[in-house]
Amino acid sequence: MMTDQTVMDAAVVKAAVDAVMTGRTSVRAFLPAAVPRETIADLLQVAARAPSGTNTQPWQVHVLTGQMRNRLVEEVCCAFDANDTSHEPEYDYYAKDFFDPYLARRRKVGWDLYGLLGIKKGEAEKTRAQHRKNYTLFDAPVALMFVIDRRLAMGSWLDFGMFLQNVMLAACARGLDTCPQAAWIDYHRIIGSLLNLGEHDQLVCGMALGYADPSAIVNTLVTERAALEEFVHFHD
Repeated sequence: MMTDQTVMDAAVVKAAVDAVMTGRTSVRAFLPAAVPRETIADLLQVAARAPSGTNTQPWQVHVLTGQMRNRLVEEVCCAFDANDTSHEPEYDYYAKDFFDPYLARRRKVGWDLYGLLGIKKGEAEKTRAQHRKNYTLFDAPVALMFVIDRRLAMGSWLDFGMFLQNVMLAACARGLDTCPQAAWIDYHRIIGSLLNLGEHDQLVCGMALGYADPSAIVNTLVTERAALEEFVHFHD
C-alpha cells in the first residue's frame, strides 16, 4: 500500500527526471571553465547503468582534456582548413537521400540555427565557419570520444545509443552541458591515430562537455518535437 509520503517522493522523483530530460539541449557555445576529473568519472559511472543486450556493455569512452584536447582540435581543424578530401566518414550516420517528414525536420532546424546566427542561405563561407566550430568543440574544455568494437552487431549500437543518452542526462543533472557530434566521424583516422585505437575500434561519435555560455545567442535555440500523434500508435 502506498503511503502519502511514498506518493510525494514519487512525485518529486518524476519532476526531477522529467526536468532533466526536457531541459537537456545541444549546446554550441561553452565557457572555458574546467570540469573536475572526478565529476566526469562520476557521471560516466552512473551512465554505465544503461541497459545492454545480455549485459555486454559495448561502450568505450576516451576523455580528452588539456593538451590532448587541444591537440585533437589542432589536428582536425588543420585537416578541415586544408579541405583535405581524403577524410571520409567510416559509416553513414545520415541517410544518403532524405525524405519527408525527416527532410522537413532537418531543414527546419538548420534554418532555425542559421537564422539565430544571421547566416543567410547561400553564405557558404559563414556556413563553413559555423561547421568548423564542431572541431573546436564549440570551445568546450572536454572532448568525449565514443568507440565500439566493429565486430559487434546492430543491437550493440542500439545499446550504445542508450548509454549516450545516459551520459547527456547525467551531465545535465550535474549542471553540465553537452553537444553530441557526429561530425567527428569524418576524421576518424586522425582520432584513431591520436588515441592509438586498434583495428577493431570504430569511432561512434564525439561529444563536447562543459558549461554552457549563457550569453551566446546560439544557446537559445530550442528544437521542435513532433506531436504525439505523429509517432505514437495506440492499439487497443
